[in-house]
Amino acid sequence: MVADARRDARCPPMTAAGKRGYLQSRARAAARRNAVQALYQWELNRQPIDGIIGEFQTERAEMEKADQAYFCEVMRGVVLHRNELAERLEPHLKRAFPQLDPVERAVLLLAMFELVYRPDLPWRVVVNEAVELAKMFGAEQSHKFINGVLDAAARATRAAEIGAA
Repeated sequence: MVADARRDARCPPMTAAGKRGYLQSRARAAARRNAVQALYQWELNRQPIDGIIGEFQTERAEMEKADQAYFCEVMRGVVLHRNELAERLEPHLKRAFPQLDPVERAVLLLAMFELVYRPDLPWRVVVNEAVELAKMFGAEQSHKFINGVLDAAARATRAAEIGAA
């Protein structure tokens, strides 16, 4: 079973107030960047997730700027719900989920986790952040693929929010 991030000394609890505005968004973006890399690592070798979290927190200087609690939440959440997230993505793909590039899988899983389990994040923010991650880490045109898949997945997952926009 996946440990709860709030019970792990390496992962501080999420706070209601937390950082606000620009600083919070930059810290979350840093957490997402690191999460994509950590999920890529996990997808390739299936090491215990707590070991990967610990490795990233102790060995990567860029994690100092990341929202540590958010990093832990998305890492554990994606691993815990991986099969469900992949199933939710499948109808929007032209090939089977396991056939996707590992970077694309990591970006899509992270974004799908946010769409499903973080309704406080606007769907456009989730999609835009994922597209930026694909531009940063993916193949030359993967951001277009990520955008199309997540746009369709968001419409299926957040229909009420999108309809109200």
